[in-house]
Amino acid sequence: MSETLTRLADWQRDLRAQFPIIAGNPGLAYLDSAATTQKPAAVLDAVTAYLTTGNANAARGAYPWGTATTARIEAARDRVRKALGDSGTESSVEFVDGTSGGLRAVAGDWLAGQLRDGDEIIVPFGDHEANLRPWLDLRERLERGGIRIRVLALPVDPASGDYDHRALPGIVGPRTRFVAATYVHHVFGADMNLHRVRAAVGPEVPICVDAAQAVGHRPVSVAEIGADFVVFSGHKMLALPGIGAVWARNRLGPRFELGGWHGTPNTAGIVSLAAAFDWLDAAGLPEILAWTTALGARLTDGLRRFPDIEVLGCQDSLAAGSPVQRREGIVTFRHARVRSDDLGFVLADEGIMVRADSHCQAGRDSRDHAVRVSVHVYNTPEEIDRVLEVVRRCGEMPS
Repeated sequence: MSETLTRLADWQRDLRAQFPIIAGNPGLAYLDSAATTQKPAAVLDAVTAYLTTGNANAARGAYPWGTATTARIEAARDRVRKALGDSGTESSVEFVDGTSGGLRAVAGDWLAGQLRDGDEIIVPFGDHEANLRPWLDLRERLERGGIRIRVLALPVDPASGDYDHRALPGIVGPRTRFVAATYVHHVFGADMNLHRVRAAVGPEVPICVDAAQAVGHRPVSVAEIGADFVVFSGHKMLALPGIGAVWARNRLGPRFELGGWHGTPNTAGIVSLAAAFDWLDAAGLPEILAWTTALGARLTDGLRRFPDIEVLGCQDSLAAGSPVQRREGIVTFRHARVRSDDLGFVLADEGIMVRADSHCQAGRDSRDHAVRVSVHVYNTPEEIDRVLEVVRRCGEMPS
């Protein structure tokens, strides 16, 4: 047992008990938090209290429930700013249905109006499909209107899987208008070192960050990463599905606003988002990051002992004592002799829930299936050991 897991064991036990679905299913191990997280009782209670004591539409009525709901939404915008370490006065927060919708909004409602024929944007071609498709769709949309832009691939270091900040300056040019990047990779679990991206592209190019695997999993500071847009989903950070946010610095270009008619907002989702941030603050995001990273290290340290296992991503971060350990609660691997889909079914039969497919990674298909284990604060070392035991038994099966 690592020092971190031992030191935080009592703290984690208390927090785990606050998740009804986890506490109510002690024989099951939920290890798919990169897809969606479970919800603590405090978040569920906040939503229930709102829906049973003051549910109303926002910005539509002058009666107390309506004005209170409107005030809740404005307070939630400030809650998002606080969670992102934003102390500025010009930023804005728009609530969307999730990361995919938020990135599409940045592309269609903001970036489209900034681009001219011959401009270039740099985007990731090996991250989540949600952080590639909006930019490619935008290129197609502009081409139909006679504007041709170049979409360049954000360079990646093949050895580490990290963005290649040394090669990036060679791609940035006078027509570079925008960069999209990812905070934590949803397959490799790596912190993609966005401060290096900012340093490489300079201060005058807007950077949009897919933070779906970072917000709610670790401390996030928009000042440190130098982002102009941060987009995330509530359901990946202990809140309800169907809610997310776009934070915009509004430093470069026009102020970001959602286009079209603004209908009824997802008020219950916004309430859940604010409650989740409150819960995460009380629990301690630095401790949550330390716990989930230690679980990831425990898993990679075990997997690297099996000759049939290939762990995806940076190979220098496999050992628990590695000085470059950066797998923030996400570990993805393949078995040389057992199909990933089959291994997923075997784990499910043992009460272990993981993801086993191509993980919506851009440029991947069914030939690239792998097993992804992703954890949050409610997971335990014993659950990691259960995974390792199943993998060990699979390795002993005859070919």
